[in-house]
Amino acid sequence: MRWEFGRRSTNVEDRRGAGVAGPVVGGGIGAVILSLIVMFLGGDPGAIWDQGDAPSDRAPTTSTRTPQSTSQDQLSEFVSVVLADTEDTWSDIFQQSGANYVEPKLVLYSGTVDSACGFARSAMGPFYCPRDQKVYIDLDFYQDLKYRYQAPGDFAQAYVIAHEVGHHVQNLLGVADRVRSLQQQVDRTDANQLSVRLELQADCFAGVWAHHAQRSRQILEQGDIEEALNAASSIGDDRLQERSRGYVVPESFTHGSAAQRVRWFKQGIQTGNPEQCNTFAANP
Repeated sequence: MRWEFGRRSTNVEDRRGAGVAGPVVGGGIGAVILSLIVMFLGGDPGAIWDQGDAPSDRAPTTSTRTPQSTSQDQLSEFVSVVLADTEDTWSDIFQQSGANYVEPKLVLYSGTVDSACGFARSAMGPFYCPRDQKVYIDLDFYQDLKYRYQAPGDFAQAYVIAHEVGHHVQNLLGVADRVRSLQQQVDRTDANQLSVRLELQADCFAGVWAHHAQRSRQILEQGDIEEALNAASSIGDDRLQERSRGYVVPESFTHGSAAQRVRWFKQGIQTGNPEQCNTFAANP
């Protein structure tokens, strides 16, 4: 992926080396619903969130930054460039429809973090919090992506960011709120299916970003698309369940099968049209 000369985003908040002191109040949308959104790459959010009825209103606890390795510094630069590229893409798309794209913040953290959705540990993987419109990522996750999920490559890493930004787009469009409302009216199996459709749409939106980034800025190199498709496939619910349980329970899927995730990422990258990402009207 050609990224080194790309624009850096001003929306990156670096909390690496910062501590989180005391209990955290948050999670106004609830751990069950939130975990359906943030359990992106096979983490276990069951014991992650410290629930409460109101978002945290205190500033993040700060401490002296610990020195970051050269590889981490390069990754932070990479993430900043990818975020900037998503900003350019979605700003253009929203502008074409007469709307204003509100750029999300991206928080780099290490170990634990306090978000408006509650207290989180890096074991849950990258996530988006709609209450503060921020994407959170511990850069150590990319080691898991490469070795645990067998999905190496910088475009696979970019796909992770683009997927979470896809959730931000859903939040701005009101899709996420409508899904959460519907989930409260149905049983667990149907709620899971709604979550699958939400996640597949975020995959499709990630593909939309890739389409426009390539057309406008020629970011892709040979093998990049395969890297992203491999990442999408590697984190399918069927693959994750087979790896962790030894068997698959389709009705418990919350993110979609490997084939579904690949299909919808392809849909986005081939069409470049968010309107072609209506996973709620199609057979996922």
